[in-house]
Parts: sequence; structure tokens; C-alpha cells
Amino acid sequence: MTKNDKPIELPLTDLRPFRGNPYRVQDDEAMFALEDSVEVYGVLSPVLVRHAEDGYEIISGHRRCHAARAVGLRSVPAIVCDLSRDEAAVLLVDSNLHREHLLPSEKAFAYKMKLDALKHQGKMGDESDNPTCGQLGHKSRDTISDEESGRTVQRYIRLTNLIPELLDYMDRDEIALSVGEALSYLDEDAQYVVLDAMEQEGCTPSYSQAVRLKNLFRCGDLTEDGIMAVMREQKANQRERVSIPAQDIRRFFPAEYTTRDIERSIVRMLETRERSRQPRDRGEER
Repeated sequence: MTKNDKPIELPLTDLRPFRGNPYRVQDDEAMFALEDSVEVYGVLSPVLVRHAEDGYEIISGHRRCHAARAVGLRSVPAIVCDLSRDEAAVLLVDSNLHREHLLPSEKAFAYKMKLDALKHQGKMGDESDNPTCGQLGHKSRDTISDEESGRTVQRYIRLTNLIPELLDYMDRDEIALSVGEALSYLDEDAQYVVLDAMEQEGCTPSYSQAVRLKNLFRCGDLTEDGIMAVMREQKANQRERVSIPAQDIRRFFPAEYTTRDIERSIVRMLETRERSRQPRDRGEER
């Protein structure tokens, strides 16, 4: 990799998002804070770009460019790197993997992008598009992730086979990674039947249910009626549930909170309230 270490000012109109960028650029609280900073101080850290047919392709700095556009800047400092598409993809993935609050879908497509790039470079052998955990296991710590095991990396890559609606459930922390992985082995039609069943029954599949659906599909025995029968089974962790639409209460919590974070916060607040009432109640009894 070679690059011009001296930043140059590039017009924002010449910059293009990296094709297939797995990381979302969202107008959330963190983005609003970044916009405030850029409006006052400008873009302090240069973005990394590579030459493209119609300008420059952003490698690192999509959020900074978004914030710059939002506050009316016309250009940003940039370092132009002489990188191939695959080299740029690896750098893009690695420069964002350590961010906090990455969504499962972001990790899934990031790991897949890096795996594909390394395969094109001949650094991952001749694995198939969906390598087994054994094929990834001994290589992933150095080549895919330096924090997660090969098995975990493979689970995330499997999520790229999920329909967008099921991925949304995962991003809202309503489906566990192991469940999403099992559902990813179903074809698209079967996944949409599972989605319909989830919405009709107001529940999500447990791990054991997801594995049964996966095994039935592999054997060619999975039918719509079979999916509905499995999903209608009552699960112990879904009895006597209280459901509040997230949009009704999300404004009371930080934007980066997942559904699970909100649930835990509500339980903690109720526990604190209960503890604060106990001394008064004992006093009233006396």
C-alpha cells in the first residue's frame, strides 16, 4: 500500500461512499455530536480515499463526510491511498471493527467483505463462499478478527443469508446470534414464513425451535404448517409478557441503547423504586 501522507482538500462532490460499505451512517445522537464538532472545529482527522472512475471512493471517514455535508462544508482534508479494491476493503473493515455498538448486521457484512477480499488476494486458500467453522477457525484471529473466535466469525458471516426483516430483529437484539445462525440455513421463502409466524404469534423462535426448523429444512420436510406448529409452541420465557412498543419509550433512553438495554434499565428503575418505598412502608406499619 502506498499513499500520499500529506492531506489535500477534496471537494465533497468528488467523494463516493465505498461500494458495499457494511457500516451504517445514521442520523443519531452520536452523529449530531459529530456535526456540532465539525461545525466548530472542522474535520480534524483526514479521511482516507482511493481513486475511482468518477472521483474518489471513501475508505475511512464516511461519518465525517456525512457530518461535513450536514453543516455545509464543501471540502474535507483527505489522504489519497494507492490501494486495490480488495486492499481497501480490508482497511475499511479493520478501521471500523473496534467501534462500540456495532450492529450484528454490520459485523456480518464486514466479516464477509473482509473474507472475500482476502480470498481474492489469495490469503485464505480456496474456501467456499460459506466456509465451515473448521476452515475459518485456525485463521480468523489473524486474518478476519483479532477479538473473536473463528466459530463466532463464521456465525456472523452466516447472517448475511438472512432476509432483511430477520436481520432487523437481530439488530434490535430480539433474536440471539445462535438463533439467527440456525435460521440462516432456511431458504428465503421459508424465512418469510417464519417471519409471518413470528408476527402472528408475537414471539421469536427459541434456539431449540430454530435448530428444529433448520433440521426439518435440510431433510426436505419443512412445510408452512410445520413452521406454524413449531412457532405456536409456548415457550417458558415468553409466558405472561408485557409488551410496550419501542417507539413509545425510546425517547427516554440514549439513542445507542438496544432493546435489551432499555428492558434492563426499566427493571433497574423499578427495583430502585421498590427499595425506596420499603423503609416508608415499614414505618407506616409501626
